[in-house]
Amino acid sequence: MDLLLIILPVFIIFFIGFIGQRLIGFDIKSISSAALYLMSPFLAFRTFYTHELSIDYVYILIACLGLTFSLLLIAWLSSLFMQTTRSELSALILGSVFPNSGNYGAPVVLFALGAVGFDYAVVIMVFHGLIINTIGIFFASLGGEEKATWKQALYKVLRMPLAYASSLGILLQLVDIKVPQAVMEGVGLAADASIPTVMLVLGMQLAVISKKKVAYRFVSASTIIRMAVSPLVAAVIVSFMPLDDLYKTVFIIQSAMPTAANTTLLALQFGTEPDLVSFMTFITTILSIITIPLTLFFLGI
Repeated sequence: MDLLLIILPVFIIFFIGFIGQRLIGFDIKSISSAALYLMSPFLAFRTFYTHELSIDYVYILIACLGLTFSLLLIAWLSSLFMQTTRSELSALILGSVFPNSGNYGAPVVLFALGAVGFDYAVVIMVFHGLIINTIGIFFASLGGEEKATWKQALYKVLRMPLAYASSLGILLQLVDIKVPQAVMEGVGLAADASIPTVMLVLGMQLAVISKKKVAYRFVSASTIIRMAVSPLVAAVIVSFMPLDDLYKTVFIIQSAMPTAANTTLLALQFGTEPDLVSFMTFITTILSIITIPLTLFFLGI
């Protein structure tokens, strides 16, 4: 019951966005662009500026990249059997590879492992965010409506502000430059707005896709990869890492999360099968009510 209460706020925000879109009808792409370009960079900057850097960051980054490329390979092999188009492959990657480790995973870790585990979860969340906003954007652009080339897709990645905001946060911490408190309060307001806005957008998109047909074979494949394969691969990867057991446990839990809500933003932004990606996110989020407690059970929590 306590775990369901942790999950409940996520579904409340989904529902608010869903009802708002049905009753009012918003320009979803404009709202998603605001979250992607204006709010998320402040969240990344604040995280890296305020959390003390350590060698564990390097190991966690390696683990995150290892998991990402492993899942990319699995998604690509799956696409060969299903004979996907380029757009469908990109949608499958968006739905399979990137976990919702922030607005879902972090609260679950807080409940399961306490404040120390939550601090670890925030670090992993930001690395996942950087990966989504680089590798995720690359594939979203590659399979989008504009049919971008590899060079054009790479150019779109370089235009995204999140990586630059993260780098600035790290730089200011390394050179010990103090940002005025009044400025950080403004940064905090924008950062805190990013997560609920992303969840609202997902709810809005679900209201739009409810009358449309999606390819369920892709949904099934992404669900298996995201909810079952991902935590297993994560467990293998961290078994070779010189991290403490708590960090390893947090990483596995974060890797068992449903599809990241940010993938819906990217699918909308680039026109990469947004209905399909949104439905993948919705289905994996619903199923996580069962799969996350099972993951915690097998981890001995």
